[in-house]
Amino acid sequence: MTDDTVVAFPSQAEASRGSVKITAIKVLQPKRGATLVKVETDAGIYGIGPCHGTGPFVRAAIAHLEGPRLPHLGLIGKDPLAIGVHHHNMFYAYPQRGRVMGALSAIDIALWDIAGKLLDQPVCKLLGGPFRDEIHLYSHCRGGDFLSKDEWRVRAEGMKHDPHGFRAYKVDIHHVLGGHMQQTFPSIGPREARDVARAYVLAREALGDDIDIIVHCHNELDLPSAVKVAEAVEPIRPLFFEDPIAPDYGDSWKALRRTTRVPILTGENIALPEGALLFLQHQVVDQLQPDLINCGGITGAKRIADLAALYRIPISCHNVSGYVLNMASQQFSAAVFDCPLMECTRHADAAPEATGEKLVIRDGKMKVAMRPGLGLELDFDYLKANRADGEPWWD
Repeated sequence: MTDDTVVAFPSQAEASRGSVKITAIKVLQPKRGATLVKVETDAGIYGIGPCHGTGPFVRAAIAHLEGPRLPHLGLIGKDPLAIGVHHHNMFYAYPQRGRVMGALSAIDIALWDIAGKLLDQPVCKLLGGPFRDEIHLYSHCRGGDFLSKDEWRVRAEGMKHDPHGFRAYKVDIHHVLGGHMQQTFPSIGPREARDVARAYVLAREALGDDIDIIVHCHNELDLPSAVKVAEAVEPIRPLFFEDPIAPDYGDSWKALRRTTRVPILTGENIALPEGALLFLQHQVVDQLQPDLINCGGITGAKRIADLAALYRIPISCHNVSGYVLNMASQQFSAAVFDCPLMECTRHADAAPEATGEKLVIRDGKMKVAMRPGLGLELDFDYLKANRADGEPWWD
């Protein structure tokens, strides 16, 4: 097949269906970064998926899935190409909640990696074909005193001249309010609102008009505070107001949408398409930001994207968990028509766990790998030498 071939996954997989079996699901927790799940097959081909949680926690979640209580739902001995069946069994036949979702999402991602390797195609082609060969990125602003004009001048110089060429950055609100990331704030008053306004005006002045700013929250605010923040930042015309209020859908989202013209972004904590449905039906967000680790893996994210497309709402991947998630997110993002951006950490291309061609980031864009599966090239010697304390090797 030529490089521009679009693969119809079900028909392409039919010739291989049933000829390969899953033999093991193993877990490795590195010292830093996401825990990795490895799905092995009797063909000697394996797939890798990332998740949050410690090695022992993820192993326990997988042992429950594969244990005697749920023998009909486990994956061992099954066809790895039956991804839709496995996704249903993991997330719907026996509904999951909480951090177990991440472990199962990692399995789904690993299955797509296997499928691409078995069929000798990148995952983006199995998903219907790439709409783009480079993904536009946004990254993150470092902390410090956000009310200091001098600090903003220095900080902005580093952002504007970052060698990766990012043209959009998240600027975290907790640095302004003096709190901790993801910690809920009490209601803010006029003084705090003035501080927010000043901080983001300083950011805009320092960065200029060619760098987009995302007002980055972590669901810390109540509705009255979110309204004050939206009013305070509107003059700088931010790209997005991200995750301002509690992550689950409620009437507060409708109230916030009615009170501001600032574009709203949320979704890193939603799971499966039903988690996105009310946000879409009520038109309260300008863009959804699912995380493959949290939303049901590549299959869950694709179903969210297909649902969002009915409402013409764009998708951008939340992505802060290292090399494997970067590779999975770029494959998914390439195959979604309305996917204008993807998140990426400032030094994602360092990727010490990778060997061969690492992530290619230039001019604020990430090149989409066209190697089979997720395109991973993992350095197993590095991973073995950098396991978390007491972590066994692919147990």
